[in-house]
Amino acid sequence: MICLETQHFKLNRLLLLVIGLWPYQESKLAQIHFIVFFSILTTFIAFQFTTFITSKCTADLIIKVLSSAFFFICLTIKYSSFRINAKIVKLSLERLQHTCNELQNENEIAIIEKYGNIGKLYTSSVLILGIFMFFILPIWPLIFDVILPMNFSRSRPAIQITTEYFVNQQNYFYLILLHTNAAIFIGGTAIIATGTMLLVYFKHICGMFNIASKRIIYSFRLETAMMINMLKNVNQEKETLIYKRLIYAIDIHRKATEYSHFLIKNFEGSFFFLIAAGTICLSSSLVQLTSSINNFEELLPPIIIIFALYIYLLISNYTAQQVMDHNNYVFATVYNVQWYVAPLRIQKMLLFMLQRGTKAFNLNLGGLFVGSLESAAMLTSASISYFTVLHSSQQH
Repeated sequence: MICLETQHFKLNRLLLLVIGLWPYQESKLAQIHFIVFFSILTTFIAFQFTTFITSKCTADLIIKVLSSAFFFICLTIKYSSFRINAKIVKLSLERLQHTCNELQNENEIAIIEKYGNIGKLYTSSVLILGIFMFFILPIWPLIFDVILPMNFSRSRPAIQITTEYFVNQQNYFYLILLHTNAAIFIGGTAIIATGTMLLVYFKHICGMFNIASKRIIYSFRLETAMMINMLKNVNQEKETLIYKRLIYAIDIHRKATEYSHFLIKNFEGSFFFLIAAGTICLSSSLVQLTSSINNFEELLPPIIIIFALYIYLLISNYTAQQVMDHNNYVFATVYNVQWYVAPLRIQKMLLFMLQRGTKAFNLNLGGLFVGSLESAAMLTSASISYFTVLHSSQQH
């Protein structure tokens, strides 16, 4: 028996507990935990937009504020979406655990464990990358003191995110730095924890599709052997056995499709706002990157933002592409088996599966586009187009 929470979601559970988003954590302390962390994120976004009150609104300032503010808006959307859909996350884990408990075959359990381990590997890799980016951002100016030494030494690292707290920023520097680092930590942990949680869910869905394919292949290997050995005289007992195996294959395929649509539908709103905010952020960051090409100290924030958004875009669309490919493989398996030697009852069942295969199966992200590598390329192209327009306007 597989315990998903301790075996495949252990790291995700730890990350979600840190930021108060684990769905089984329902105490008042957990609610206060969420309110405090959410307040840190929202106030940090607000103090970036207040810059327009005290500073002259030049094109460079607008682009710089939009780049960082909308990045934190993306982080806040991901953070709040998991809190709003806490019951959905909890129910999804329980449904997935129930499906795994029904697996009796050791080979099928091994398939689920394989895909669960792949999900754990993705989570670990993204977490290590996130930790590296979190620690290098505050010390970036100090690194430049070593690489490009100046005639004077800096007494403290500069804060590269433009904010306005309506106080003397020199006197309250460390409090402002604490607020900045807290917002970066909470937002970064949120996007890693929530993103990888959904990724591991969809990896298990891929495993369910794979199990459906294996059940169909095994059934027809058994059936073909019986047809040859018995000259197509299959007794009722053996035909019923094959019939049941195909029913199991159809059942787990149905559960996988329903499960994937259940997740996507409940997160549709958050995906919509995330895509909109991410496109604005990405386009602004590209403009800021070209504007700061001669100022090495200001290069790192837009580079990290662009890198983080493109990594998220690529991984999410690649995962959606894999889910669709695994679903298509189930129907490709049905086409390729020797269905014509099967009894008429089984041929009718296969015809039902082939008819279902004619309907397109996809994961619609935010109601805007279908998750796939093609869509990732399209969204990248759109962000570059917006960047070109913004850059041209800035030049004029």
